[in-house]
Amino acid sequence: MEKILVACFSASGVTKAVAQSLAEAEGADFFEIVPETPYTAADLDWRDKHSRSTVEMEDPSSRPAIEGKVTDMAQYDTVFIGFPIWWGREPSIIDTFLESYDFSGKVIIPFCTSGGSPIGFTGDRMRQIAKGNPKVVNGQRMGGSLSREDLRLWADGLEID
Repeated sequence: MEKILVACFSASGVTKAVAQSLAEAEGADFFEIVPETPYTAADLDWRDKHSRSTVEMEDPSSRPAIEGKVTDMAQYDTVFIGFPIWWGREPSIIDTFLESYDFSGKVIIPFCTSGGSPIGFTGDRMRQIAKGNPKVVNGQRMGGSLSREDLRLWADGLEID
């Protein structure tokens, strides 16, 4: 039987709510990617060129530390990874997550939450960053109010092969 993990980083709680609903819909385990140093409102002010999030996103080598680890990543076949879109891509903490585990033989399915920004080329970036050359499926932007059934239908309809 396929073992699924839904992992997410959420700055405001929207992505976490979607990820938890997806995990419940898929009968998957859930892991929240929590920054070792929590983000404050000032850190998330994208209009401030000196805010923490802006500085991280402008530095391609930025890898914010993560608190905690997934127990036994090897047991999972499929890993959904959720995040808010920042500066047209996944937040740098997702890059930290992708470099922290061996994803050999796994399928990664990204999904994002956003008020309107698309997921763009995030899957291509994740494919380049993730260790172990996993299969990365094209992801999707999600609204914050999708039902469990909507999420299940989306996940079940993915073209993974």
